[in-house]
Amino acid sequence: MTRFAADFSDSARTKSFDRDHRRIINFNIGKYDAAVDRGLSKFSNLENSKRKAHVVKWKVMENLDKLLPEFEANFQRKGGKVIWANDQDEANNEILKIIQNAGAKTVIKSKSMVTEEIQLNEFLEHHQIETLESDLGEYIVQLLGQKPYHIVTPAMHLSKEDIAKLFHERFGTPIDATPEQLTLKARELLRSKYLSADVGITGGNFIVADTGSIALTENEGNARLTTTFPKIHIAVIGVEKIIPSMADLDLFWPLLSSHGTGQNLTVYNTILGGPRQKDETDGPEEMYVILLDNGRTNLLAKKEQRQGLYCIRCGACLNACPVYQNIGGHSYQTTYSGPIGSMITPHMKGMEEFKHLSYASSLCGKCTEVCPVKIDIHKMLLVNRRDAVQEGYYSKVEKVGWSAWTKGMMTRGLMDMFGGGWKNILLAIFFKKSWGTYRKLPRVAAKSFSEQWEKWKDK
Repeated sequence: MTRFAADFSDSARTKSFDRDHRRIINFNIGKYDAAVDRGLSKFSNLENSKRKAHVVKWKVMENLDKLLPEFEANFQRKGGKVIWANDQDEANNEILKIIQNAGAKTVIKSKSMVTEEIQLNEFLEHHQIETLESDLGEYIVQLLGQKPYHIVTPAMHLSKEDIAKLFHERFGTPIDATPEQLTLKARELLRSKYLSADVGITGGNFIVADTGSIALTENEGNARLTTTFPKIHIAVIGVEKIIPSMADLDLFWPLLSSHGTGQNLTVYNTILGGPRQKDETDGPEEMYVILLDNGRTNLLAKKEQRQGLYCIRCGACLNACPVYQNIGGHSYQTTYSGPIGSMITPHMKGMEEFKHLSYASSLCGKCTEVCPVKIDIHKMLLVNRRDAVQEGYYSKVEKVGWSAWTKGMMTRGLMDMFGGGWKNILLAIFFKKSWGTYRKLPRVAAKSFSEQWEKWKDK
Protein backbone atom coordinates (compact mmCIF):
# COMPACT_ATOMS: atom_id res chain seq x y z
CA MET A 1 0.00 0.00 0.00
CA THR A 2 1.38 3.41 -1.00
CA ARG A 3 1.60 6.35 1.38
CA PHE A 4 -1.31 8.04 -0.39
CA ALA A 5 -3.48 4.93 -0.07
CA ALA A 6 -2.65 4.53 3.63
CA ASP A 7 -3.38 8.21 4.33
CA PHE A 8 -6.62 7.97 2.38
CA SER A 9 -7.80 5.00 4.42
CA ASP A 10 -6.94 6.69 7.72
CA SER A 11 -8.59 9.98 6.78
CA ALA A 12 -11.70 8.31 5.34
CA ARG A 13 -12.10 6.21 8.48
CA THR A 14 -11.84 9.30 10.70
CA LYS A 15 -14.12 11.55 8.65
CA SER A 16 -16.81 8.90 8.17
CA PHE A 17 -17.47 8.84 11.91
CA ASP A 18 -16.99 12.54 12.62
CA ARG A 19 -20.56 13.56 13.45
CA ASP A 20 -19.91 17.29 13.21
CA HIS A 21 -18.36 16.89 9.76
CA ARG A 22 -21.28 14.71 8.66
CA ARG A 23 -23.79 17.31 9.90
CA ILE A 24 -22.13 20.21 8.05
CA ILE A 25 -21.57 18.47 4.74
CA ASN A 26 -25.04 16.88 4.68
CA PHE A 27 -26.62 20.26 5.41
CA ASN A 28 -24.65 22.01 2.65
CA ILE A 29 -25.19 19.27 0.06
CA GLY A 30 -28.88 19.21 0.99
CA LYS A 31 -29.17 22.91 0.10
CA TYR A 32 -27.32 22.20 -3.14
CA ASP A 33 -29.67 19.35 -4.06
CA ALA A 34 -32.75 21.52 -3.57
CA ALA A 35 -31.30 24.33 -5.69
CA VAL A 36 -30.19 22.00 -8.49
CA ASP A 37 -33.59 20.30 -8.66
CA ARG A 38 -35.14 23.70 -9.27
CA GLY A 39 -32.47 24.65 -11.80
CA LEU A 40 -32.75 21.48 -13.85
CA SER A 41 -36.53 21.80 -14.02
CA LYS A 42 -36.04 24.82 -16.33
CA PHE A 43 -34.67 22.60 -19.14
CA SER A 44 -37.34 21.56 -21.63
CA ASN A 45 -35.28 18.51 -22.59
CA LEU A 46 -32.34 18.02 -20.25
CA GLU A 47 -31.38 14.63 -21.63
CA ASN A 48 -31.09 16.05 -25.14
CA SER A 49 -28.85 18.89 -23.90
CA LYS A 50 -26.58 16.43 -22.12
CA ARG A 51 -26.30 14.23 -25.21
CA LYS A 52 -25.47 17.23 -27.36
CA ALA A 53 -22.79 18.35 -24.89
CA HIS A 54 -21.31 14.84 -24.89
CA VAL A 55 -21.09 14.85 -28.68
CA VAL A 56 -19.48 18.29 -28.78
CA LYS A 57 -16.87 17.20 -26.26
CA TRP A 58 -16.25 13.97 -28.18
CA LYS A 59 -15.59 15.99 -31.34
CA VAL A 60 -13.25 18.28 -29.39
CA MET A 61 -11.11 15.40 -28.19
CA GLU A 62 -10.96 13.97 -31.69
CA ASN A 63 -9.80 17.34 -33.07
CA LEU A 64 -7.76 18.76 -30.21
CA ASP A 65 -4.71 19.08 -32.45
CA LYS A 66 -6.66 21.40 -34.78
CA LEU A 67 -8.72 23.41 -32.29
CA LEU A 68 -5.87 24.44 -29.98
CA PRO A 69 -3.74 25.99 -32.78
CA GLU A 70 -6.89 27.70 -34.08
CA PHE A 71 -7.41 29.32 -30.68
CA GLU A 72 -3.74 30.28 -30.48
CA ALA A 73 -3.78 32.00 -33.87
CA ASN A 74 -6.98 33.92 -33.16
CA PHE A 75 -5.86 34.96 -29.67
CA GLN A 76 -2.44 36.15 -30.83
CA ARG A 77 -4.08 38.18 -33.59
CA LYS A 78 -5.62 40.34 -30.84
CA GLY A 79 -2.31 40.89 -29.09
CA GLY A 80 -2.52 38.04 -26.58
CA LYS A 81 0.31 35.60 -25.94
CA VAL A 82 -0.03 31.82 -25.66
CA ILE A 83 2.39 29.64 -23.68
CA TRP A 84 2.30 25.84 -23.85
CA ALA A 85 3.23 24.05 -20.62
CA ASN A 86 3.86 20.32 -20.51
CA ASP A 87 3.73 20.02 -16.75
CA GLN A 88 3.47 21.80 -13.41
CA ASP A 89 7.10 22.96 -13.34
CA GLU A 90 6.96 24.49 -16.80
CA ALA A 91 3.71 26.33 -16.03
CA ASN A 92 4.99 27.72 -12.73
CA ASN A 93 8.33 28.80 -14.17
CA GLU A 94 6.66 30.58 -17.10
CA ILE A 95 4.35 32.44 -14.71
CA LEU A 96 7.31 33.39 -12.52
CA LYS A 97 9.20 34.64 -15.57
CA ILE A 98 6.31 36.92 -16.58
CA ILE A 99 6.03 38.30 -13.05
CA GLN A 100 9.75 38.88 -12.63
CA ASN A 101 10.13 40.51 -16.06
CA ALA A 102 7.43 42.98 -15.06
CA GLY A 103 9.06 43.62 -11.69
CA ALA A 104 5.82 42.60 -10.00
CA LYS A 105 5.55 41.74 -6.31
CA THR A 106 1.85 41.14 -5.67
CA VAL A 107 -0.68 38.80 -7.31
CA ILE A 108 -4.46 38.68 -6.96
CA LYS A 109 -6.17 35.43 -8.01
CA SER A 110 -9.72 34.45 -8.78
CA LYS A 111 -10.98 30.94 -8.11
CA SER A 112 -9.10 28.39 -10.22
CA MET A 113 -8.75 24.65 -9.70
CA VAL A 114 -6.00 24.37 -12.29
CA THR A 115 -3.76 26.75 -10.30
CA GLU A 116 -4.44 24.54 -7.27
CA GLU A 117 -3.38 21.60 -9.43
CA ILE A 118 0.03 23.14 -10.14
CA GLN A 119 0.36 24.44 -6.55
CA LEU A 120 0.92 27.96 -7.82
CA ASN A 121 0.34 29.77 -4.52
CA GLU A 122 3.01 27.79 -2.72
CA PHE A 123 5.42 28.22 -5.63
CA LEU A 124 5.02 32.01 -5.77
CA GLU A 125 5.25 32.39 -2.00
CA HIS A 126 8.52 30.43 -2.12
CA HIS A 127 9.77 33.14 -4.48
CA GLN A 128 8.62 35.96 -2.14
CA ILE A 129 5.62 36.95 -4.25
CA GLU A 130 2.50 37.76 -2.26
CA THR A 131 -0.53 35.87 -3.60
CA LEU A 132 -4.08 36.51 -2.44
CA GLU A 133 -7.22 34.54 -3.27
CA SER A 134 -10.17 36.80 -4.06
CA ASP A 135 -12.98 34.22 -4.15
CA LEU A 136 -14.60 34.20 -0.69
CA GLY A 137 -14.45 30.42 -0.27
CA GLU A 138 -10.87 30.24 -1.53
CA TYR A 139 -9.94 33.19 0.69
CA ILE A 140 -11.33 31.39 3.74
CA VAL A 141 -9.41 28.16 3.12
CA GLN A 142 -6.28 30.19 2.34
CA LEU A 143 -6.57 31.87 5.74
CA LEU A 144 -6.84 28.41 7.31
CA GLY A 145 -3.87 27.08 5.36
CA GLN A 146 -6.05 24.41 3.77
CA LYS A 147 -6.76 23.15 0.27
CA PRO A 148 -10.21 23.54 -1.34
CA TYR A 149 -12.62 20.93 -0.09
CA HIS A 150 -14.81 20.88 -3.18
CA ILE A 151 -14.43 21.76 -6.88
CA VAL A 152 -17.15 24.43 -6.76
CA THR A 153 -17.52 25.21 -3.04
CA PRO A 154 -14.02 25.36 -1.51
CA ALA A 155 -15.24 25.87 2.07
CA MET A 156 -18.19 23.44 2.02
CA HIS A 157 -16.82 21.65 5.10
CA LEU A 158 -17.14 24.75 7.29
CA SER A 159 -20.23 26.03 9.06
CA LYS A 160 -21.06 29.72 9.32
CA GLU A 161 -20.01 29.49 12.98
CA ASP A 162 -16.59 28.17 11.93
CA ILE A 163 -16.12 31.09 9.53
CA ALA A 164 -17.36 33.64 12.10
CA LYS A 165 -14.81 32.29 14.58
CA LEU A 166 -12.02 32.53 11.97
CA PHE A 167 -12.86 36.15 11.11
CA HIS A 168 -13.18 37.02 14.80
CA GLU A 169 -9.69 35.67 15.49
CA ARG A 170 -8.09 37.26 12.40
CA PHE A 171 -9.95 40.52 11.96
CA GLY A 172 -11.81 41.19 15.19
CA THR A 173 -15.33 40.86 13.81
CA PRO A 174 -18.09 39.83 16.26
CA ILE A 175 -18.00 36.15 17.18
CA ASP A 176 -21.68 35.93 16.23
CA ALA A 177 -21.32 37.83 12.94
CA THR A 178 -23.90 37.00 10.27
CA PRO A 179 -22.92 35.71 6.81
CA GLU A 180 -23.79 39.16 5.41
CA GLN A 181 -21.45 40.86 7.89
CA LEU A 182 -18.66 38.41 7.11
CA THR A 183 -19.08 38.99 3.38
CA LEU A 184 -18.90 42.75 3.84
CA LYS A 185 -15.73 42.37 5.91
CA ALA A 186 -14.14 40.23 3.19
CA ARG A 187 -15.12 42.83 0.59
CA GLU A 188 -13.53 45.56 2.69
CA LEU A 189 -10.31 43.57 3.01
CA LEU A 190 -10.08 42.55 -0.64
CA ARG A 191 -11.19 45.64 -2.59
CA SER A 192 -7.96 47.56 -2.10
CA LYS A 193 -5.95 44.52 -3.21
CA TYR A 194 -7.41 44.69 -6.72
CA LEU A 195 -6.15 48.24 -7.12
CA SER A 196 -2.67 47.53 -5.77
CA ALA A 197 -1.97 44.09 -7.33
CA ASP A 198 0.54 44.01 -10.16
CA VAL A 199 -0.74 40.79 -11.75
CA GLY A 200 -4.13 39.10 -11.92
CA ILE A 201 -4.30 35.33 -12.38
CA THR A 202 -7.40 33.35 -13.32
CA GLY A 203 -8.35 29.98 -14.68
CA GLY A 204 -10.85 29.59 -17.49
CA ASN A 205 -14.09 27.66 -17.73
CA PHE A 206 -13.90 27.40 -21.51
CA ILE A 207 -11.51 28.25 -24.34
CA VAL A 208 -13.34 29.39 -27.50
CA ALA A 209 -11.44 28.36 -30.61
CA ASP A 210 -13.18 30.35 -33.34
CA THR A 211 -12.88 33.72 -31.58
CA GLY A 212 -9.61 33.19 -29.69
CA SER A 213 -11.32 33.93 -26.37
CA ILE A 214 -11.58 32.54 -22.88
CA ALA A 215 -14.88 32.36 -21.00
CA LEU A 216 -15.19 32.85 -17.24
CA THR A 217 -18.30 32.21 -15.16
CA GLU A 218 -18.68 33.29 -11.52
CA ASN A 219 -21.07 34.68 -8.89
CA GLU A 220 -18.98 37.19 -6.94
CA GLY A 221 -17.44 39.41 -9.61
CA ASN A 222 -13.94 38.77 -8.29
CA ALA A 223 -12.75 37.36 -11.63
CA ARG A 224 -13.82 40.53 -13.44
CA LEU A 225 -11.96 42.68 -10.95
CA THR A 226 -8.91 40.38 -11.17
CA THR A 227 -8.82 40.72 -14.96
CA THR A 228 -9.57 44.45 -15.10
CA PHE A 229 -7.38 46.38 -12.65
CA PRO A 230 -3.93 44.70 -12.77
CA LYS A 231 -1.73 45.57 -15.74
CA ILE A 232 -1.05 41.91 -16.50
CA HIS A 233 -3.60 39.10 -16.73
CA ILE A 234 -2.46 35.46 -16.80
CA ALA A 235 -5.04 32.74 -17.46
CA VAL A 236 -3.97 29.15 -16.71
CA ILE A 237 -6.23 26.64 -18.45
CA GLY A 238 -6.17 22.90 -19.14
CA VAL A 239 -6.02 22.03 -22.83
CA GLU A 240 -9.25 20.01 -22.55
CA LYS A 241 -11.35 23.12 -21.82
CA ILE A 242 -11.56 24.14 -25.47
CA ILE A 243 -14.86 24.31 -27.35
CA PRO A 244 -15.17 24.91 -31.10
CA SER A 245 -17.45 27.94 -31.24
CA MET A 246 -18.85 30.89 -29.32
CA ALA A 247 -22.29 29.43 -30.05
CA ASP A 248 -21.40 26.40 -27.87
CA LEU A 249 -21.47 28.62 -24.77
CA ASP A 250 -25.25 28.75 -25.22
CA LEU A 251 -25.23 25.06 -24.31
CA PHE A 252 -22.36 24.77 -21.84
CA TRP A 253 -22.87 27.84 -19.64
CA PRO A 254 -26.43 26.86 -18.57
CA LEU A 255 -25.39 23.22 -18.07
CA LEU A 256 -22.47 24.29 -15.88
CA SER A 257 -24.45 26.75 -13.76
CA SER A 258 -27.52 24.54 -13.30
CA HIS A 259 -25.49 21.49 -12.28
CA GLY A 260 -22.98 23.51 -10.26
CA THR A 261 -25.22 25.82 -8.23
CA GLY A 262 -28.78 25.32 -9.49
CA GLN A 263 -28.84 28.70 -11.25
CA ASN A 264 -30.16 29.27 -14.76
CA LEU A 265 -26.98 31.23 -15.35
CA THR A 266 -24.35 32.48 -12.94
CA VAL A 267 -24.29 36.19 -12.08
CA TYR A 268 -21.17 37.18 -14.03
CA ASN A 269 -20.24 35.65 -17.38
CA THR A 270 -17.23 37.17 -19.08
CA ILE A 271 -15.56 36.60 -22.46
CA LEU A 272 -11.99 37.88 -22.78
CA GLY A 273 -10.13 37.97 -26.08
CA GLY A 274 -6.79 39.58 -25.38
CA PRO A 275 -5.30 42.66 -23.70
CA ARG A 276 -6.89 46.13 -23.77
CA GLN A 277 -7.26 47.48 -27.27
CA LYS A 278 -6.68 51.10 -28.34
CA ASP A 279 -10.38 51.93 -28.30
CA GLU A 280 -11.06 50.27 -24.92
CA THR A 281 -11.07 52.02 -21.55
CA ASP A 282 -10.19 49.15 -19.21
CA GLY A 283 -8.47 45.79 -19.13
CA PRO A 284 -4.86 44.64 -18.80
CA GLU A 285 -1.97 45.91 -20.88
CA GLU A 286 -0.73 42.33 -21.35
CA MET A 287 -2.66 39.06 -21.39
CA TYR A 288 -1.21 35.56 -21.39
CA VAL A 289 -2.94 32.19 -21.71
CA ILE A 290 -0.99 29.21 -20.44
CA LEU A 291 -2.28 26.00 -22.00
CA LEU A 292 -1.53 23.22 -19.54
CA ASP A 293 -1.09 19.53 -20.30
CA ASN A 294 0.12 18.10 -16.96
CA GLY A 295 -0.93 14.52 -17.69
CA ARG A 296 -3.99 15.29 -19.81
CA THR A 297 -2.50 13.77 -22.94
CA ASN A 298 -1.82 10.59 -20.93
CA LEU A 299 -5.56 10.38 -20.40
CA LEU A 300 -6.24 11.35 -24.02
CA ALA A 301 -4.18 8.34 -25.10
CA LYS A 302 -6.54 6.01 -23.18
CA LYS A 303 -9.30 5.39 -25.69
CA GLU A 304 -11.82 4.15 -23.13
CA GLN A 305 -11.10 6.65 -20.36
CA ARG A 306 -10.44 9.79 -22.40
CA GLN A 307 -14.03 10.85 -21.83
CA GLY A 308 -12.80 11.97 -18.40
CA LEU A 309 -11.51 15.03 -20.30
CA TYR A 310 -15.11 15.98 -21.15
CA CYS A 311 -15.56 17.19 -17.54
CA ILE A 312 -16.71 20.82 -17.18
CA ARG A 313 -15.96 20.91 -13.39
CA CYS A 314 -19.55 21.39 -12.23
CA GLY A 315 -19.10 19.25 -9.10
CA ALA A 316 -22.41 17.40 -9.56
CA CYS A 317 -20.85 13.96 -9.20
CA LEU A 318 -19.24 14.92 -5.88
CA ASN A 319 -22.54 16.01 -4.39
CA ALA A 320 -24.30 12.85 -5.59
CA CYS A 321 -21.61 10.40 -4.43
CA PRO A 322 -22.34 8.51 -1.18
CA VAL A 323 -18.61 8.01 -0.63
CA TYR A 324 -17.76 11.71 -0.98
CA GLN A 325 -20.68 12.62 1.28
CA ASN A 326 -19.15 10.53 4.06
CA ILE A 327 -15.40 10.99 3.72
CA GLY A 328 -15.27 14.56 2.40
CA GLY A 329 -12.99 16.23 -0.12
CA HIS A 330 -9.71 16.45 1.81
CA SER A 331 -9.48 12.67 2.21
CA TYR A 332 -8.69 12.25 -1.49
CA GLN A 333 -5.46 14.33 -1.29
CA THR A 334 -6.01 15.41 -4.88
CA THR A 335 -7.04 18.65 -6.57
CA TYR A 336 -10.04 16.93 -8.16
CA SER A 337 -11.86 14.85 -5.58
CA GLY A 338 -14.99 12.71 -5.70
CA PRO A 339 -15.87 10.37 -8.58
CA ILE A 340 -14.34 12.45 -11.39
CA GLY A 341 -11.16 12.95 -9.40
CA SER A 342 -10.96 9.23 -8.69
CA MET A 343 -11.29 8.59 -12.40
CA ILE A 344 -8.78 11.07 -13.83
CA THR A 345 -6.13 11.37 -11.08
CA PRO A 346 -4.51 7.93 -11.65
CA HIS A 347 -3.78 8.98 -15.25
CA MET A 348 -2.67 12.52 -14.45
CA LYS A 349 -0.56 11.76 -11.36
CA GLY A 350 0.31 8.07 -11.68
CA MET A 351 -1.62 4.81 -11.48
CA GLU A 352 0.69 3.23 -8.92
CA GLU A 353 0.20 5.93 -6.29
CA PHE A 354 -3.46 6.74 -6.95
CA LYS A 355 -5.08 3.49 -8.11
CA HIS A 356 -6.76 3.21 -4.71
CA LEU A 357 -9.10 6.09 -5.61
CA SER A 358 -10.75 3.96 -8.28
CA TYR A 359 -11.79 1.55 -5.52
CA ALA A 360 -13.34 4.36 -3.42
CA SER A 361 -16.71 3.85 -5.06
CA SER A 362 -19.88 1.88 -4.42
CA LEU A 363 -20.44 1.74 -8.22
CA CYS A 364 -24.04 2.85 -7.64
CA GLY A 365 -23.90 4.84 -10.89
CA LYS A 366 -25.32 8.06 -9.45
CA CYS A 367 -22.27 10.01 -10.66
CA THR A 368 -22.91 8.91 -14.23
CA GLU A 369 -26.60 9.74 -13.92
CA VAL A 370 -26.04 13.35 -12.85
CA CYS A 371 -23.12 14.21 -15.17
CA PRO A 372 -24.13 17.05 -17.54
CA VAL A 373 -21.86 15.76 -20.31
CA LYS A 374 -22.75 12.09 -19.78
CA ILE A 375 -19.33 10.77 -18.74
CA ASP A 376 -19.72 7.09 -17.85
CA ILE A 377 -17.82 7.64 -14.62
CA HIS A 378 -18.60 4.47 -12.68
CA LYS A 379 -17.73 2.31 -15.68
CA MET A 380 -14.44 4.19 -16.09
CA LEU A 381 -13.60 3.45 -12.44
CA LEU A 382 -13.95 -0.25 -13.23
CA VAL A 383 -11.73 0.17 -16.29
CA ASN A 384 -9.13 1.87 -14.10
CA ARG A 385 -9.21 -1.09 -11.72
CA ARG A 386 -8.68 -3.45 -14.65
CA ASP A 387 -5.75 -1.38 -15.94
CA ALA A 388 -4.14 -1.28 -12.48
CA VAL A 389 -4.16 -5.08 -12.36
CA GLN A 390 -2.93 -5.44 -15.95
CA GLU A 391 -0.08 -3.03 -15.23
CA GLY A 392 0.96 -5.13 -12.23
CA TYR A 393 0.07 -2.73 -9.43
CA TYR A 394 -0.91 -5.31 -6.84
CA SER A 395 0.88 -7.16 -4.05
CA LYS A 396 1.75 -10.86 -3.94
CA VAL A 397 -0.48 -11.27 -0.90
CA GLU A 398 -3.38 -9.78 -2.86
CA LYS A 399 -2.72 -12.07 -5.81
CA VAL A 400 -2.56 -15.22 -3.65
CA GLY A 401 -5.61 -14.16 -1.66
CA TRP A 402 -7.80 -13.57 -4.70
CA SER A 403 -6.59 -16.79 -6.35
CA ALA A 404 -7.58 -18.76 -3.25
CA TRP A 405 -10.91 -16.92 -3.03
CA THR A 406 -11.68 -17.61 -6.69
CA LYS A 407 -10.77 -21.28 -6.31
CA GLY A 408 -13.04 -21.61 -3.31
CA MET A 409 -15.96 -19.74 -4.85
CA MET A 410 -15.80 -21.79 -8.04
CA THR A 411 -15.68 -25.17 -6.27
CA ARG A 412 -18.72 -26.24 -4.28
CA GLY A 413 -16.83 -28.95 -2.42
CA LEU A 414 -14.29 -26.44 -1.09
CA MET A 415 -17.05 -24.03 -0.17
CA ASP A 416 -18.76 -26.65 1.97
CA MET A 417 -15.59 -28.25 3.35
CA PHE A 418 -15.31 -25.76 6.22
CA GLY A 419 -18.31 -25.09 8.39
CA GLY A 420 -19.51 -21.64 9.37
CA GLY A 421 -17.39 -21.69 12.52
CA TRP A 422 -14.13 -22.06 10.60
CA LYS A 423 -15.21 -19.44 8.08
CA ASN A 424 -15.93 -16.96 10.86
CA ILE A 425 -12.48 -17.63 12.34
CA LEU A 426 -10.83 -17.04 8.95
CA LEU A 427 -12.79 -13.82 8.50
CA ALA A 428 -11.66 -12.60 11.92
CA ILE A 429 -8.01 -13.43 11.19
CA PHE A 430 -7.75 -11.97 7.70
CA PHE A 431 -10.42 -9.26 7.46
CA LYS A 432 -11.03 -7.80 10.91
CA LYS A 433 -8.54 -4.96 10.49
CA SER A 434 -9.65 -4.00 6.97
CA TRP A 435 -13.32 -4.21 8.01
CA GLY A 436 -12.70 -1.42 10.50
CA THR A 437 -13.13 -0.88 14.20
CA TYR A 438 -16.59 0.64 13.87
CA ARG A 439 -18.29 -2.33 12.18
CA LYS A 440 -18.93 -5.89 13.22
CA LEU A 441 -17.90 -8.61 10.83
CA PRO A 442 -20.84 -10.44 9.26
CA ARG A 443 -21.52 -13.90 10.68
CA VAL A 444 -21.45 -16.86 8.31
CA ALA A 445 -24.24 -19.42 8.86
CA ALA A 446 -23.27 -22.81 10.30
CA LYS A 447 -24.30 -24.49 7.06
CA SER A 448 -24.10 -23.15 3.52
CA PHE A 449 -27.20 -22.48 1.45
CA SER A 450 -26.58 -25.55 -0.72
CA GLU A 451 -26.32 -27.76 2.37
CA GLN A 452 -29.56 -26.33 3.71
CA TRP A 453 -31.22 -26.73 0.31
CA GLU A 454 -30.28 -30.40 0.10
CA LYS A 455 -31.99 -30.89 3.43
CA TRP A 456 -35.17 -28.99 2.64
CA LYS A 457 -35.73 -29.28 -1.12
CA ASP A 458 -37.81 -32.49 -0.94
CA LYS A 459 -39.97 -31.39 1.97
